[in-house]
Amino acid sequence: MFERVAINWLRDWKNREDRKPLVVRGARQVGKTSLIQNFGKEFDHFLSFNLENPDDLSLFSSEMPVKELFSLMLSVRHVKNSGSILVFIDEIQNSKFAIKVLRYFYEELPQVHVIAAGSLLETMLNKQVSFPVGRVEYMALRPCTFVEFLGAIGEKNLAEMVVAMAVPEVLHDRMMSLFNKYTLIGGMPEVVAHYAKHGDVVALDRIYQTLLAGYMDDIEKYKQGESTRNVLRFIMQKGWQSAASRIVFERFGNSNYKSREIGEAMRTLQKAMLVELVYPTTETTIPFAEDLRKRPKLMWLDTGLVNYAAGVQSELFGKSDIADAWRGGIAEHIVGQELIGQSNSFLEHRSFWVREEKNSQAEVDFLYKTRYGTIPIEVKAGHNAHLKSLQLFMQKTSCKSAVRFWCKPSATDTIELPDGKRFTLHNLPYYYSGQLGANWEKVQ
Repeated sequence: MFERVAINWLRDWKNREDRKPLVVRGARQVGKTSLIQNFGKEFDHFLSFNLENPDDLSLFSSEMPVKELFSLMLSVRHVKNSGSILVFIDEIQNSKFAIKVLRYFYEELPQVHVIAAGSLLETMLNKQVSFPVGRVEYMALRPCTFVEFLGAIGEKNLAEMVVAMAVPEVLHDRMMSLFNKYTLIGGMPEVVAHYAKHGDVVALDRIYQTLLAGYMDDIEKYKQGESTRNVLRFIMQKGWQSAASRIVFERFGNSNYKSREIGEAMRTLQKAMLVELVYPTTETTIPFAEDLRKRPKLMWLDTGLVNYAAGVQSELFGKSDIADAWRGGIAEHIVGQELIGQSNSFLEHRSFWVREEKNSQAEVDFLYKTRYGTIPIEVKAGHNAHLKSLQLFMQKTSCKSAVRFWCKPSATDTIELPDGKRFTLHNLPYYYSGQLGANWEKVQ
């Protein structure tokens, strides 16, 4: 299995003096278990427990002091208490005591590294399950980024160029071809690994089907009533066609479901990190407060799954510019996926700007927050004159620069607005979208 960038975050966590037990959060099949197993190789001892296994679950069947529990863990894995030790508790949602005991690892055994994860964990983070406040920390894991895709297919030199945003123009067409391939197949780790080994896109159908079937099976395990599960099934069957589009809950997908029913189901899928409801702001000054009364944009966890489930893979074949596919929705979706894919914070979310007035609607695709400020982003091809929404936003904001992601090499323009105000437009190729936050100071 190829290495995930998130392992660098885990290495930093390992060496911190103020380290707390870590809860890794993410949708099913984004590679949580594989990542942690790979990380476990960097310890003298790796103790892994899967609480779907009855024998492992029995260790947590009755409450006991944490030091006694730890001794029992060492004993059943035939490990001595020496050197560096990583304890991994997978499917931790199956034991309330296992969740509770994380606190005592922090307080009484701080030298032991502890990581927990669970495939249905996100949907249970409410009254059913309560993690010890202030005694654990969290890391989000999302699908593979373009840089990880390049590493998986053996293009590490190209990956380094992308990270540094230093791709020579002579390699631009090759990089765009690879990015288009990544856009087509997406970033689910099993998909990326299979493609890296076999290079066969058609053979990926079986994996997509298995992933989607797994998500549907999980719905049966959610603590919901049957009517809500029916709505969830409907969204999982029909909702992919609305990716990167603004949606209305009432009668979503030409159904007869009410706004309350769709909204409740969407929020359940959002907890599972399968979707994100991206709400707009109408403001042009910091802070850009989101307006929850307006229609959100629906973003799914992975563009490759969207392509397969929505039946639009054929639209991407042979496209020199992904903005030409599916009315630009796929280009916007993959850029949005890249923008959030670099973050290991589960609090990270995306936003966009709208101006909704009678006979006039304007929309800027993303407002991307960095430590240097907020960056307005458009995902569009074409002439600068076509960026009317962005120009409307820039007339009213204090932002001095904006970004347009497109299929061409990097270029910079100075745009003069009708009122005489000027701003800098950084035109960047799609494959840089995941590196914007780390390199914004360099871009400017």
